[in-house]
Amino acid sequence: MRPRRHFAACTRGLEPALVDELTELGAAHVTERRGGVAFEADKRLAYTANLWLRSAIRVQEELVGGRMRDADDLYDAVASVPWTRYIHPDQTLAVSASVRDAPSLRHSGYAALRVKDAVVDVVRAKHGRRPSVDTKFPDLALKLVVHGSRLLLYRDLSGRSLHKRGWRPVQVKSPLNEATAAGLLRLTGWDRESPLLDPLCGSGTLPIEAALWAADRAPGLQRPFAFEQFPDHDERLWEELLDDARRRAKPTLPFAIDGADRHDGALTLAAEGARAAGAQDLVRFTRSDIHRLEPDTVPRLVVTNPPYGERLGEGEDLIDTYRDLGKFLKAKCPGATAWILSGNRELTKHLGMRTSRRVPVMNGPIECRWLRYEILERRNGTSPTGPASS
Repeated sequence: MRPRRHFAACTRGLEPALVDELTELGAAHVTERRGGVAFEADKRLAYTANLWLRSAIRVQEELVGGRMRDADDLYDAVASVPWTRYIHPDQTLAVSASVRDAPSLRHSGYAALRVKDAVVDVVRAKHGRRPSVDTKFPDLALKLVVHGSRLLLYRDLSGRSLHKRGWRPVQVKSPLNEATAAGLLRLTGWDRESPLLDPLCGSGTLPIEAALWAADRAPGLQRPFAFEQFPDHDERLWEELLDDARRRAKPTLPFAIDGADRHDGALTLAAEGARAAGAQDLVRFTRSDIHRLEPDTVPRLVVTNPPYGERLGEGEDLIDTYRDLGKFLKAKCPGATAWILSGNRELTKHLGMRTSRRVPVMNGPIECRWLRYEILERRNGTSPTGPASS
């Protein structure tokens, strides 16, 4: 089967990380787009992308691409696809649509309806029966994108979002999902061979994702994928890729990955998550206020996502947290590089450090900056950093 165009979606700001991942996997014609990356892949690579991509939230395969003038052209283009290869009449489908500058389609709901009609008509003509619609848990989820006269139709290979690795023991409303954490880690340039610390780790997303990455654990090993239910699924190929991923996983690491937090509840969730991920021997969690934290190993990389102060009454406490974080980094992490996710520019001023890089990134609905700080060695009792800057 010849390679097809695919699109891997990600959190905005993490596109360069996803480009790196796809390039490492061997994808061809990798092109950064807003909110994701386009690439070419055969079935093996498409499966591999779902299994191994850490910063992506979805992988989609392009089934239709071309030009259209009106709704009839859209119907004809979709009806030209041999849909019985992709869905059985006793399975379900759902179609979502994004339409811009295409007056003939009226609205996105109408465009989605025309796509659905074309698919079920093709299947009915072949089998005498048609698939049903299930908008919540479809066997085949299709995504239509129309911009002017240009149309693209994708099938979702992933199913539920790829950030749902399967290791969170409960539905935690985390301030940072797994895919975003993994993308941020890749943007740091971490070598995966040196000690890492998150001194405000919360439920442990950053340390756990760092440990899984360093141990070469495939993020998709503990979850199902939509493509496993497709009529054209290659079970033998998929089992081969899973076996290879299991063989690659390292049982231990020769360096420390640590997380610390002052809240018992957060640390309980972090420990449960690490166990569920099989990373309990890869990462350590410690209960400590940051101004009392004494790392057993001086980290080379510090990554953290402090609170941003979205609720009333948090102001002074948060200012103290950022001041304590800055003092901790300068006193306890000499020679390290720190990356801090900031959703509040005013708070980062209280770190008392100068940034060396700022990367815009979304964290859910919040516009953030992934900020890098180089922590110099202390000399003659002077401060290891320059003037404060956000």
